[in-house]
Amino acid sequence: MTTSQARFLLIVNGKSAGNVPLREAVTEQREAGMPISVRSTWEAGDATYFAEAAADMGMTHVIACGGDGTVNEVMNGLMRIDKARRPAMGIVPLGSANDFATSVGLPLDPKEALSAALTLSDYPIDVVKLCAERGDESVSRYYVNMLTGGFGAEITSSTPKMLKRMLGGGAYSLMGAIKAWRHRSYRGTLHWRDQEESASLLLLAIGNGRQSGGGQVLAPNAKLDDGHLDVLVVKDFASPTALPDLINELQNFPAQGRFVRYVSVDELSVTTLPEDPPWPLTLDGEARHYSRFSAEVVPLAIRVVLPDNCPLLSSAGDA
Repeated sequence: MTTSQARFLLIVNGKSAGNVPLREAVTEQREAGMPISVRSTWEAGDATYFAEAAADMGMTHVIACGGDGTVNEVMNGLMRIDKARRPAMGIVPLGSANDFATSVGLPLDPKEALSAALTLSDYPIDVVKLCAERGDESVSRYYVNMLTGGFGAEITSSTPKMLKRMLGGGAYSLMGAIKAWRHRSYRGTLHWRDQEESASLLLLAIGNGRQSGGGQVLAPNAKLDDGHLDVLVVKDFASPTALPDLINELQNFPAQGRFVRYVSVDELSVTTLPEDPPWPLTLDGEARHYSRFSAEVVPLAIRVVLPDNCPLLSSAGDA
């Protein structure tokens, strides 16, 4: 597709609608002849609605301008469009963590990021379908980067928004350090392939991408286009004396360690104990609580504008 055939819809998180560098970049690109339309969100769900309408508007690309939550909303809207008509997704990272954009190597400067979103090639990548339940509530959503459950999700959901804005990704590390000494465990049963394991967990991470929580690498071997989920299981520890062993294993990600297990699967399901409260989960940085959930890869479901040398593409890794 040539630039003259492309049409771009920018979906901007309303909190960043007044971002001066972004406004200047959009003006500059329009003056250079780029066909850019802009929509700004007002409340939750707007980004999904705007993205879903993009194909009927004749858009070839939808650019998510915001943090990981905005990227998630836009991607969910695009997944509602028939694949043959589905626009490609670009990203201008404007959030506090920007885990997905950072991990794939996209620029963080708004002007450079917009230029990249308008000019770089798009590549097919996997997304993950999450089906979850809490009481009588049942939901089905997609995510592109990472789901975390337990301790990691607890940090994300409890980190004050003001602290996120002040410290960026460092806010998550700070909250993690505070909570590390007052953690609770999360009991559940994990099912994958022909295996089943009941455990008391500190953290569960199900990655399509590699990092979450403001730069914490939880799935170091993940690729966006390999048809697999990279799962990190961190078991609970009874005494602080176990911390050195746990930290050592988190630096090596063993397939079967004393506290850490790292596996690659096509799908995974989790059931919590009926007497326990729902687990805190985060999907691409957005917090929720569920008692039963499953994650399954949807291979090469969406095209995303990425650098040619993106480290999370199998082709780049094999080059």
